[in-house]
Parts: sequence; C-alpha cells; structure tokens
Amino acid sequence: MLQVSTVYIAASANRFNHAAHVSPDATLVAFGSGRLVALWNIDDQTDKGVYETLAGHEGLVTCARFLRDDFVASADDRGHIRFWKKLEKWTNTATVHAHSQPISALSASGGLLVTGASDSTVKIWTISDEQEIPKVEMAQVITLQGKYPLALALTTLPRSQATILAISGTDRNVHIWTRSDSNFVRSVTLPGHEDWVRALAFCTPTPCSEAPSNDQLLLASGSQDGTIRLWNIAALESPQAAKTQSGVNGSMGALSDDLLDAFEASLADPTEGEEGGRQISLKRHILTVKSKDPGAQQYAVTFDALLIGHEAGVTSLAWASSTPASASSTLLSSSTDSSLILWSPSQILHSASSRDATAGSIWINRQRFGDVGGQRLGGFVGGLWARSTQGGEVMGWGWNGGWRRWRSVQATGSDPDTAQWREIGAISGHSGPVKDLEWSPAGEYIISVGLDQTTRVHGAVPSSSSTSRSSSVWHELARPQVHGYDLVGATWLGPWTFASVADEKVARIFEAPRGFVQTVKELGVRGVVESTEERPIAAHVPPLGLSNKAVSEAPAQLDSSRPDRRPFEGELAATTLWPEVEKVFGHGYESITIASSNFHDLLATACKATSAQHAVVRVYSTSTYQPFGSPLEGHSLTVTRIAFSPDDRYIVTVSRDRTWRAFEKRNDGYYPVAADKSHARIIWDCAWSREGDIFATASRDKTVKIWSPRAGSEPWPTLATLKFAEAATAVAFCSLDATRRLLAVGLETGAIFIYCNLIAAPGKWEVTGSIPVGVAHVDQIHRLAWQSTDEPTERRLASCSEDGTLKILMVQVDV
Repeated sequence: MLQVSTVYIAASANRFNHAAHVSPDATLVAFGSGRLVALWNIDDQTDKGVYETLAGHEGLVTCARFLRDDFVASADDRGHIRFWKKLEKWTNTATVHAHSQPISALSASGGLLVTGASDSTVKIWTISDEQEIPKVEMAQVITLQGKYPLALALTTLPRSQATILAISGTDRNVHIWTRSDSNFVRSVTLPGHEDWVRALAFCTPTPCSEAPSNDQLLLASGSQDGTIRLWNIAALESPQAAKTQSGVNGSMGALSDDLLDAFEASLADPTEGEEGGRQISLKRHILTVKSKDPGAQQYAVTFDALLIGHEAGVTSLAWASSTPASASSTLLSSSTDSSLILWSPSQILHSASSRDATAGSIWINRQRFGDVGGQRLGGFVGGLWARSTQGGEVMGWGWNGGWRRWRSVQATGSDPDTAQWREIGAISGHSGPVKDLEWSPAGEYIISVGLDQTTRVHGAVPSSSSTSRSSSVWHELARPQVHGYDLVGATWLGPWTFASVADEKVARIFEAPRGFVQTVKELGVRGVVESTEERPIAAHVPPLGLSNKAVSEAPAQLDSSRPDRRPFEGELAATTLWPEVEKVFGHGYESITIASSNFHDLLATACKATSAQHAVVRVYSTSTYQPFGSPLEGHSLTVTRIAFSPDDRYIVTVSRDRTWRAFEKRNDGYYPVAADKSHARIIWDCAWSREGDIFATASRDKTVKIWSPRAGSEPWPTLATLKFAEAATAVAFCSLDATRRLLAVGLETGAIFIYCNLIAAPGKWEVTGSIPVGVAHVDQIHRLAWQSTDEPTERRLASCSEDGTLKILMVQVDV
C-alpha cells in the first residue's frame, strides 16, 4: 500500500576524532551523526552522499570501526558497543554494555576489539562472528589509574604471532602493551609529548629492494602539542642483539654516552632557543615477547622522527594503504588549525636509512589541504584515506560536521609523491537539532534552520548522466545565514526571498545574491524562476556583526569555476551568504515561530511568552514590513505554530496553553472567530489541508484532531481524533488526486505515520502505513512538509528532527 525510499539525507559527523572509519575496500564510510551511524558510499557514481542511517544507539556515537566490509562496530557516550552486519540489509546483530562512562577510543585487529573509556579503563574483547549473531566476550581489563585513554592502536608484531597494543591519553605518554599468550602485559612507556596524545596509528612499511624482509613497524603518535612523533619498532636478530647492537660503537666508550646525554639535556633545557622545551629522547627501549621458536623474540623501540608542521593540536592520524606503485609510506594528519597534511620520507635519504633499522629518517610535508592560517572554527576533527574508481582520496570532517574531500589526479605509474590533488564535492548537514524547514514556492529547493546557528538551502542537481527528474541528486547549495543566535524558524516570501527568526527579538529578511542565482541556473536546478532584478554579487558579515551586508565585488575566495559545480564545504561556510535587506521588530521576547501567507503578502511571527500580554501573533505586510492590523490576542502562553489557510482567509494558532485559536481576515486585519481547549497537553503543530476545508492540530496528549471551519460565530466541530502511542509533534497535509489526500504525523520518537482520506468524507481517516524509527528519525520531529512530483502517485516528504538530520523521502501510494 505504501512504499518509502530515501531521496536525501543531510547529516553531519560528530565532533569525535574516532567517529568515522572507512571500510577495508576503502569505498564505504561509516560515521557517527548524533545518535545515528550514517553510511556514505563514496564510489557512488551519482554522488548521492549518505544513503542510509542505522538507528539503535541511545547516546551520541563517539567511535565507528569497520571489522570487515560487511561488519561494523560503533560505540557511544553511554558506554555501549553495537555491532552491525550487512545481511539483506544492515542489522544490529549484537549490543554490549562495555563501560560505565563514554567510550573515547576503539580499535580492532584480527579477532580482537579494544575499547577505552572515561572510566579510566581499556578493555580487550574477543569477537567470533562465524554465525549471524557475533559472540563477544571480554578477555581483559587494563586499568589506567585515573588517566583517560584517548587513542588506541592494535596490530601484530613482525616475525611473531604476538599482538602489540598502543595506548595514549591524558598522561602525555604512549604505553606499549604486548600479548604472547592470553593477556596483555605492559612492556614500554614512550615519553616525549607535552600535551594529551589524541591519535595513534601503526604502519608496516613496504619492503624495498635493499631490505626485502619486513621486520619493522612504524608507530605514529599525534598530540595536542601540535607535533607528530614516529617510533620505529624493529625485530632484533637474537636475544643478545640488544647488547651487541648497543656496543657497535664501543671505541667511543663512555664518551659517546656522555655526548648523547649532554645533547638530550640541551634539547630539554627551556633556555635553549624557541623549541628548547621539546623533549627528544634517543633512548632505545627493548621489549620481549615469546616466539614460535624456543626462546623469546626481542624488539627495539626507537624514536624515529619528529614531524612539525601543524600550528595547533593534531586530532587524527591515518596511514595510506600500501600499493605496488608506492615505495614509501604516507601519513595523513589532521589538526585543529584547519589543515590536513600528507607526510612521507624523503626518497633520497630513505634508501640509505632503510639499511639500518636504528637510523632516523627525514620526513617531508608533501601536501597540505584545507585553509591557510587556520581561520575556521575548530579546524578538522579527523581525516581518512579512501579510494574510489576514479583515484585515491583524502577526506576530513570539521568541527561543524561538514566534510571536505580531495582526489588524487595522476597518470598511471607516476610517482605518488608528486601527485596533484583537487577538491571535489562531499557532504554536509546541520550539526545540531534542525528546528524548521520549508519548500520554496516552486518546490525547486528547500530551506532549513537549526540550533547550529545556520540557515541552509538544499536543491536537486541533475546528474551528468541524465536530465530527468529521477536522476537528480540533492545537495546543499548555499548557507545564506551563519548567525550568532540559535535559529528556530524560516519561511519563503518569494522565489528569491526568505525570512528567519532566531533566539532574538527581531525577524530578518534575506534576498538571494547574484552568485546564488547564477549557481542554481548553471547547475540546472529545475523550476527556477527568472530573476530580472539587479542584485549584489554576494554578502559578508562584518566583524562582531550579526547582519549580512551586501557586497558588489566577488569575494577573493570565490573560485572562478564555481558556477559550473556545486559549492564545497569551505565555500558554503564563507562565500554563499545572502544579504539581509530588512529587520522586523515588535516582540518583547525571543522569537519562537514564523509563517508567511500563501500569496506571500503577509508575514506572521510569535515569541516566547509567559503572559497574555506577550503571547500574541504579530502580522506584517511584506510590501512595507509594517504591522497589518492589530496583534492577534487570546493565548496566555507561548504560541508554538502559526498556519495560514490556503486562501489566507484564516489564521490558526496553537499554543503551550493547550488551546488553538482561529482568526478571520477582514479589510484592516485579522479578527478572532473561534477557539478550543479540548487538548489535554501542549499543542505542538497545526496545518491546513490543501483544499482548505479542514485543519489538524498535534498535541503532546498523543492525539491529532481534525477540525472543520464554520462560518459565523458557532464552534468549529471536531471531525476526527487520531490516537498514538507517543506525543504527536508535527503534521502536514497533501493532495493525492481529486478525491484523496494524505496526512503525515510525526511523533516524539521520530516515527512518521501516513493517513489517507477521501475528500468527500473528511471525518474518516485510515492508516496507510508508517515510516519506522531509523528510516524516519530517532528523536522528536519538528517539521514535516510535502511536495508534489511529476508522478501522480508519488510525493516527496521532507522532515527535520531533534536528531540533527534532514531527510527527504519519496512516498508512493498504490492506487
């Protein structure tokens, strides 16, 4: 009866540096987005972005990790680990309450999973997933004595079946643990960092012709002190190797040791130069593990290189997977200075140093991505390597949850170190609850606002393969408003004009700049209305200002090729603002909701209120932005929603005082004609049918009531009461054909119910189907909005939620 498919999901990545991971085949990215795990296929030829969200976590997802291409582990800030396996679809196959505090780090290798949490413990888990439901058992608990783990790395030692575990955190050291038999034992502590160590990564260097045996591991550690340290872990030839190796330069004797001690002391002396406080220890640490042969295998852990290039703390590290074309290892680092850097050893010196495991290497900053100078708030939270059919890729997500992505452009067989990189489109979404959305008058794009203090415009861009509507892919096209207050509502006043309200007393009016008009036309967005007005090219926000000011010259950051492609995350945040053309005043407290008439000639606003004096709706004319009639009085608490009837004859308002009120339009304003207080709790939302013969109210009392307007002063009757298991928070009508219509009801849990009705019998409603939690949302739905399509039985349903996602679903009703 009802078929639902996902058209678009706008979701941002959480602000945790382990919240995203790429699959072993490097084409699928899983990342935490609020309480959801979002899946993004970067190899999708249509560039659809996030195609599915996995629901189940009750807290914010802090870590995600692929164990196989079809097996993912995710952890949250309530201490739970969930395992997801792709059967017919992605399914939560197991859940473990691993820690009593938020899980901050997660790593896996072989059949082992390691978790670290704010309860100051690291736990080792064994995973057996031969069957459909994986078997997860705790093998060991490592207590960190009050220190918190921030990063974990796990791999197998060369020449051995032993496992090595690196743990770092708030004590500024890297702790090496090894396991030969059943339990991990502490082996080595590596000092040197001057701040929390937030990132760890193991790499097995690719063997070269001079050193065919792969007996080395590289461990990279990144810290908030802005540096990256590389540690070389090399197998020694015999148990006596440590002694013989340390005596290679025996002729130097004690003099050599004295010189090294003096050199280290000078480096650690804060009076010696700018970098005097940075400790560089040349000490070799020896660790011993059991080997397959009788006896034990020893390894030397030595400091290899200090990488200095970031201007702020390092947030993540990732090694590129070794390829036959690449003779050297490449390290990707991300930082809060808004940059990603690729590091690799110098080829000139690498061959000489590779002959001697104890020799240091020279690492070079090969490529730098992101913003110069680190102006963007928060910088990069994390970075990943990925690989699509079109080449290798580097991607990172920022403080505000948006992704940036670069693809390698190089000829086959060329040196990877000299590859050229170019930025390509990625994904974005609100980094907080999305409070409101509305389709543009022609339905060509949709506007959304949220508590992340941004307004965003999303549109359908035709894919390069075809110009048909079905092949259009939705993307964020502009970020017209980046505000200093939480945004709570927005409404269109025309094809190029919208109004928004935030947690302030004023409503702001914006008009599209010439840059946006050119962009949507060049991209081929359907239904775009021609604009003949002279418009400013763009807008900017003055320092310490809140109003977007028009600019007549193109911003310096604007790429000349921009109109031919959609804007990237860096451009969305900097160059797609819309100029503010008007402010509308009147309310005494912070705004809470906004609505416009269907003919766009009137604008209505309401504010937070605890008394009848302020619980009024103010109506303005959009031609002059002056009040239209007197304020609409009658409510005693905050008005939560305002709805104009299709012919703008009536305005219905609903409130926290559990009442709805209707006002009728006359020559000089709107006047009260009806009211009702049959709901038992706060009324969250109201909506008119497209025909104008009924309207609906949704309440926390778990009901939606259908009402019919009546002429004169008689009470307006209740035609139907729809009951639900949870509070109803959003409603929206749409016409299906000349005889039927649909009603969508959003609940506090995130589920959506679809009802069908014959227009001739407005009191009879039947459940056509439901969109379950997960496919819809996992938290309170704030707004629903329908939009017609070219197909008679298909309608697009846009929804936004407290869970931070905006979704557009295609709903098909069988005849």
